Amino acid sequence: MTEAAVSHAGHQNSGRDERVGVLLVFLSALMWSFGGAIARFITAGDSWSVVFWRSVWAVVFLIGFMIWRDGGRGTLRLFRGMGLPGLAVAVCFATASTAFVVALAYTTVANILLMQAGVPLLAALMTWALFRERISLPTWAAIAAVICGVGIMVSESFNGEVSPIGDGLALLIAVMFSIATVITRRFAHVRMTPATCLGAVFAALFAAAQAGEFAVSARDMAFLFAFGAINLGLGLAFFATGARLVPAAVAALLGTFEPILGPIWVWLIHGEVPSVRTIVGGTVVFSALLVHIGLEFRRQSRLPRSTTIGMPSPH
Repeated sequence: MTEAAVSHAGHQNSGRDERVGVLLVFLSALMWSFGGAIARFITAGDSWSVVFWRSVWAVVFLIGFMIWRDGGRGTLRLFRGMGLPGLAVAVCFATASTAFVVALAYTTVANILLMQAGVPLLAALMTWALFRERISLPTWAAIAAVICGVGIMVSESFNGEVSPIGDGLALLIAVMFSIATVITRRFAHVRMTPATCLGAVFAALFAAAQAGEFAVSARDMAFLFAFGAINLGLGLAFFATGARLVPAAVAALLGTFEPILGPIWVWLIHGEVPSVRTIVGGTVVFSALLVHIGLEFRRQSRLPRSTTIGMPSPH
């Protein structure tokens, strides 16, 4: 085979891999977007029992996925190789995934998901504050817009229309994922799958200490399986497999389908209509994110491909 033919074949394989990566990352956002709709079907009164069973099913799925992909010894090496950065990411994920379930009892799915659309920009602000990484003027403008949009959304808490606990937990989720994103970018060798699996273990252990009871109906257990294994675990498996095949800006752009689709599913299935302030604030946050990602994508298209990406935001 000639050198030109080899180069052409390599280009075709690269293009095919990127298309597969785009599909897998989109599927991860699609899986995660069903989280709020699934949770609304669960009738168990104790939020901690929901956290416990969701986390258990997520752990079972993720361990099975890693063993299938990397083998038993490979999976053990992944856990041993995480170190302190992986432990920190696990704590962030445990906090965020727990807060997501508890927040659903106090606020709307739209409030929770749309606040998290600004996670990439919050992460950029943190890297500037902690490591003095340069932030461009367009990014500063986007961060200001996100702060304004979140302010509009949480303003409902001030007049009692939405619980301040719910909005506070939604903000906590966004902050935790932002911290995890910063850690993952600073320590690119940390594999997110074992770190997230360990986070699910932490969440299950903490919930077990808080839960009043663990018994749930067979119907609830079926939805809890979907909530943990499919919504959380399968979504992460899709993301971990596909995100390495596409540029970071593309992965971030595809990830925005989660806050777009999540409130739509809950509206269509459960009739939970977002408030006017949620829609206005979410539109500001989402518009800022789209403009920022578009500019970043143009910048990255001029640079050599990088496979380093931030932490996803599964709930």
